[in-house]
Amino acid sequence: MKRQFVVGVIYVLLSVVCYGQKKPNIVIVVADDLGVPLLGCYGSSFYKTPNLDRLAQRGAMFTNAYAAAAVCSPTRAAIMTGKHPARLHLTDFISGNKSTNYPLVQPNWQKYLPTEEITIAEIFKQNGYETAFFGKWNLSKARTPPASLSHNPNHQGFNETFATYKPSKKFPLGKWQTAEEDAHSVDTLTNRAIDFVQRNKDAQFMLVLSHNSIHSPIIEKEASIRKFEHQPDASEDGNNPTVAAMVQRLDNAFGRLYSSIKDLDLLENTVIIFCSDNGASGSYTKQTPYRKGKGWLYEGGIRVPLLIQWNDIKENTIIDSPVVSMDLFPTVLALASIVQPNPLVDGVNLAPILVDNQPLPSRDLYWHYPHYHKGSGMLPASVVRSGDYKLIQWHEPKMLQQSGVYELYNLREDVSESTNLATKLPEKTKELEQYLEKWKSKIGAQQPLINVNYKQ
Repeated sequence: MKRQFVVGVIYVLLSVVCYGQKKPNIVIVVADDLGVPLLGCYGSSFYKTPNLDRLAQRGAMFTNAYAAAAVCSPTRAAIMTGKHPARLHLTDFISGNKSTNYPLVQPNWQKYLPTEEITIAEIFKQNGYETAFFGKWNLSKARTPPASLSHNPNHQGFNETFATYKPSKKFPLGKWQTAEEDAHSVDTLTNRAIDFVQRNKDAQFMLVLSHNSIHSPIIEKEASIRKFEHQPDASEDGNNPTVAAMVQRLDNAFGRLYSSIKDLDLLENTVIIFCSDNGASGSYTKQTPYRKGKGWLYEGGIRVPLLIQWNDIKENTIIDSPVVSMDLFPTVLALASIVQPNPLVDGVNLAPILVDNQPLPSRDLYWHYPHYHKGSGMLPASVVRSGDYKLIQWHEPKMLQQSGVYELYNLREDVSESTNLATKLPEKTKELEQYLEKWKSKIGAQQPLINVNYKQ
């Protein structure tokens, strides 16, 4: 049985800070593998996102938002718990890379989200909210039933759930997953979300709509693809008509959900958040100006869109402060005037900067990936961003006493991470290396080991 909150009843009565007369509804929409350069509000002219662009105009757009990891499961766990993936030891996607012939041995990481972890849904549920999760979960012991059932979202505080999976020949899930209909269940999930909102319009609700799009396979309706193929810039490097059609469907679906909230006169008292779990895959679209994509700890793998709208947030708010996935947990609790029960949450409350334009506390951001990612080629590494500087520490050369341990970049001057400053700025490199080692020790980050059985 899930451990109980000692003062659970009191949470209903107490508040962190009252940002409104009535506790707001919470809607969190999570896209899959959607990088920053694929949205119009972030500068794209090829990929069309008019509904998300309007969300950015009506609320806050973050220009330095990061995923907690460069792959899906760790970021999703971070959103659910507010904890860093390294603290959870959930540092890779659930199935991970089972290959073992590498110079380093990957740690035995946590391969599902334990039900003992207190999730954001459980807290809202205890505070009288109706809770729902529709879409990609990817935090169970397996991706699909029956092995996934014991740790699916219905065991983590969500009253209503509908878990979906990407299209697969191995696990066909119905005719509606064909490319010509609803390949990635975007419309199916949105319909469920709209129905949930309509049924709970007179209650307080917390909804997580977790899409499978734009994750591979890259498929969409032929007519939608052709429309983008005929654009003048369709042949430009990094522009993918099929991805554009997928993004358009995702944007249209978001627009339908937004309109339903507005039509029910719930817009003023609903916090709407749109984000992604990591950057787009470099195999089908570039993340220019960012380097690499999904799976990498370069900016293209971890920079993500983050848009937040609520009545108390001024329109056209641009926030440049670096933020990360874990921050959503304490933020929505604060906006809902709910006391945060867990002192080990790693995120910070963004409500002051969102509502009152107060600066966030100074902090460094960290990433830890002690794994080998087959899809991207990413090697084990840890990262710290401190101010404008970002240090990448590669585990193989560090542990094997080889050269090339560090890469240092000034992101303000070099967001594409093209000029490694590690040898030019040895003092800064050493400073950030000390920050990184201290953080890894403090948080209990798992480390890889030298593989004595490695065969080249």
